Amino acid sequence: MRTQTDFSPLYRSFIGFDHLAGLIEKASRSDKQSSYPPYNIELLAEDQYRITMAIAGFAEEDLEIESKQNTLVVTGTKAANNKAAPRNFLHQGLAERNFERKFQLGDHVKVIGAFMEHGLLHIDLEREIPEALKSRKIAINGKSLLKAKAPIVTNKPLGETQS
Repeated sequence: MRTQTDFSPLYRSFIGFDHLAGLIEKASRSDKQSSYPPYNIELLAEDQYRITMAIAGFAEEDLEIESKQNTLVVTGTKAANNKAAPRNFLHQGLAERNFERKFQLGDHVKVIGAFMEHGLLHIDLEREIPEALKSRKIAINGKSLLKAKAPIVTNKPLGETQS
């Protein structure tokens, strides 16, 4: 039974899309990322997104958010509190373990900011398409910008070569 998809036929037909096939291949790998902490990805507007992560028990100083090369990495590190008396849990349902969660960002998606509220970490993102890549309307004004160029006239008779 085959568990991986072969993208080599795409490479023959689509030029410059190899990074897209690489992203699909990376997403389909069997490398399991932990399901902790749980998160939501929300579409706020056409080009605005929000990632919400449930991080109960973590303070702002325990978290690090880094955006690098279209990857957003959120890391939570709980400092071991050796000064406190050992705790004796009858039931421990709140996970207080360290985590690292990675998100692949699309082209031109930037992290706008992050804030915490009621044990939830909110990370706002926005797609900022550069002006050069945005569609634009072309006016039809009936005039060509390219004028018919007159041939370059030299003062030499035909057939004479330059010495």
